[in-house]
Amino acid sequence: MMSSAAMDEADEICASCGISGGDDITLKNCTACYLVKYCSIKCQKEHRSQHKRACKKRAAELRDELLFKQPEGTYLGDCPICFIPIPLDPEKSSRRPCCCKVICDGCIYANHKRELEELQVKKECPFCRTPLPKDNAELDRMVKRRIQANDPFALRKLASDYYEEGDYGSAFEYFTKAAKVGDVQAHQQLGHMYVEGKGVEADMKKAIYHWEEAAI
Repeated sequence: MMSSAAMDEADEICASCGISGGDDITLKNCTACYLVKYCSIKCQKEHRSQHKRACKKRAAELRDELLFKQPEGTYLGDCPICFIPIPLDPEKSSRRPCCCKVICDGCIYANHKRELEELQVKKECPFCRTPLPKDNAELDRMVKRRIQANDPFALRKLASDYYEEGDYGSAFEYFTKAAKVGDVQAHQQLGHMYVEGKGVEADMKKAIYHWEEAAI
């Protein structure tokens, strides 16, 4: 059996050419399985046929670990003000259009109380202190700014609007953009679109991939 020292030494050599890592040689992990390291893309490609089977097996194991790992919290995350987990009940929090942050009702109440005590006329967002929109036109401008900033929720909201209008191509485009910046619900919706073939060719494998990403 290989000793711990020998294993550590093996970890610091290129799996293809055997060169050791050092000041002049930087070894990089195989990002799929993290089992081996390479000194160059050339070595990685040359070693692919030997490594492929073990890599695929370990990559599947790592993904299963992510899928079945108990999460630290919900996909809603924490309130950005008090850092208490956002309740699953949607009636106990709300999203601000100016910054697209979800704020718990407790912090919204605390901000409202502060405004009353300070006789503050302008109502502000509890998080970013932006004055609340006066009308729908101002609200739309706020949302457009968040879309331009690649905000996940704003992108998903636009995608949902397109979906409701029956423009599945545009809906798929913006759900994809939202998913790329980490929106869980966008991944979930993309899974449904791949199953139903709306805005994209039906593909069960891709549907499962997006549902797994939502679960992770």
